[in-house]
Amino acid sequence: MKIRTRYAPSPTGRMHVGNLRTALYAYLIAKHEDGDFLLRIEDTDQERYVEGAVEIINRTLEQTGLIPDESPDKPGSVGPYVQSERQACGIYMEYARQLIERHEAYYCFCTPERLAGLKQTITVDGETKEISVYDKHCLHLSQEEIDEKLASGIPYVIRQNNPTEGTTTFHDELYGDVTVENRELDDMILIKSDGYPTYNFANVVDDHLMGITHVVRGNEYISSSPKYNRLYEAFGWEIPAYIHCPLITDEEHHKLSKRSGHSSYEDLIEQGFLPEAVVNFIALLGWSPKSDNEIFSLEELVREFDYTRIGKSPAVFDYTKLRWMNGEYLKAMDPEKFYELAKPYLQDVIHRDLDLKRIAEMVRTRIEIFPDIAGMVDFFEQLPDYDISLYTHKKMKTDAASSLKVLKELEPLLQAQEDYSNDALFSALSAFAQEKGYKNGYVLWPLRTAASGKSVTPAGATEIMEILGKEETLRRIRTGIEKLEAASADA
Repeated sequence: MKIRTRYAPSPTGRMHVGNLRTALYAYLIAKHEDGDFLLRIEDTDQERYVEGAVEIINRTLEQTGLIPDESPDKPGSVGPYVQSERQACGIYMEYARQLIERHEAYYCFCTPERLAGLKQTITVDGETKEISVYDKHCLHLSQEEIDEKLASGIPYVIRQNNPTEGTTTFHDELYGDVTVENRELDDMILIKSDGYPTYNFANVVDDHLMGITHVVRGNEYISSSPKYNRLYEAFGWEIPAYIHCPLITDEEHHKLSKRSGHSSYEDLIEQGFLPEAVVNFIALLGWSPKSDNEIFSLEELVREFDYTRIGKSPAVFDYTKLRWMNGEYLKAMDPEKFYELAKPYLQDVIHRDLDLKRIAEMVRTRIEIFPDIAGMVDFFEQLPDYDISLYTHKKMKTDAASSLKVLKELEPLLQAQEDYSNDALFSALSAFAQEKGYKNGYVLWPLRTAASGKSVTPAGATEIMEILGKEETLRRIRTGIEKLEAASADA
């Protein structure tokens, strides 16, 4: 049988990292076996629907390369691919009534007040919480009572009729066989009072009708799986393979939340990460390749992905590692493409007429995300008010006094220098150092400090001087001399 997987998000806002990982794993499982990957929009929870969220889902999948074979925009033979449209066709009510006929479901007319009285407080792992377990009150209504209430227009829901004795076992591809006591299975609602299906019921019906063979989701849904299986069995349908993925936590081992600042795909893109780096990183949040390699293109992931290597332990979102990985992608990027992506960040801080393409190439191998650019190149726009302690460098054997001496010696030489290309400047300065008996670093460190006002720069002194040009370079050298002379006079 051809493998068919699906990504079935609810349009409730930005795409959480965990949801993107679900989409990625579903895509990789299908494509590894030349199967189909479907997109289905689950919008039956109208209260949580966010305008524009569907566009976010489509844009995210397009940017990450997770292109569905079938979707609302690319329908196949099992549509519609939007649950509200399927709801309008009466699909869910039709199947719910089939379950009623088989005594696997029943109408429930209980009021909110009565249901509130069924709530009980329990303690799980030291945490107290309130739960509601339905007591099957409406299961015992006669057909005449049901017909009368329906005819009177009394609001109702349709509940699953789960057994209260025995056990139910389901199989997960990662966790193996999991058995639960049937008394723990509440009679979950299948059809809500507004006529819409619940998430759980719609999932089962749609997955079957769409021929889904492998269901990928977070392990928070493990507890719901026995109820899903009972629905499949009630209909006489084949149960798909379940792959429940581990939780993603922050570095403090708490569930990754919006407070982290990087819980969604769009958060990461806005912070300057590349889509391909995000995909690579998220693939490794729970999955281990056979090799020690950590850098994978999407095509390589398709070839390498074996879902049996997905772990069970929570996966830690290591922001530092993501930055490193993004930096590796930037280093390997085509220089022209890098320049086009870096240009807006350069233009934000550099407004002078300088060679931005050259500056971009300087920083390409030195940054991890694009916003790093600003703090690395802002000195090209304006010389910062730096401290003269920057002139002291033990390895170069420079200090304020020696730097003042070198800059004053260099000023007339650089004033006479016409060719301000990197090679010409380096040649002239090397010749000067040799003539004076200085090491190159003894000359270049004071120059770089005067030209940049920074301890760390994306390039050496002569490369910086070439971009600044003769006039600006000399102005900055004079500023350096004045700073050093003022400090000497104060001493």
